[in-house]
Amino acid sequence: MTQAIAYLAFDGNCADAMRFYEQVLHGKLEVLMSGADSPMAAMIPREFAHRILHARLALPGGGLLYGGDAPAHVPYEGIKGVAIAIDFATVAEAEAVFAALSAGGQVTMPMNPTFWAKRFGMLTDRFGTPWIVNGEPIAV
Repeated sequence: MTQAIAYLAFDGNCADAMRFYEQVLHGKLEVLMSGADSPMAAMIPREFAHRILHARLALPGGGLLYGGDAPAHVPYEGIKGVAIAIDFATVAEAEAVFAALSAGGQVTMPMNPTFWAKRFGMLTDRFGTPWIVNGEPIAV
């Protein structure tokens, strides 16, 4: 089965971001591997060993979200040109997650009705991840 999975890049704060997403999205953080915990530990400079090489968050319903810290020697430019879209069965759940994700971030479009969902909003969270949140999507 082919499945597209978002892989988010961070600049040293992947562990904090993935733990936050685990809580807000009611997921289960299955993998949070630092350089020090990896089979490559001996090859990673000590000052970068805390950085996350791979994280995997399992979401309710079978979705996945991956993440990792950008390699320390590569300039980090943030997440660009993409947003993580997430659908919720109820408007109440979508609005609660939207509020939690937007805390400390920036709302770029408040939750409002739209033709594809009873509620839709956009934000960039405090970790720099852009989100599109849909509540009760409508088949169009």
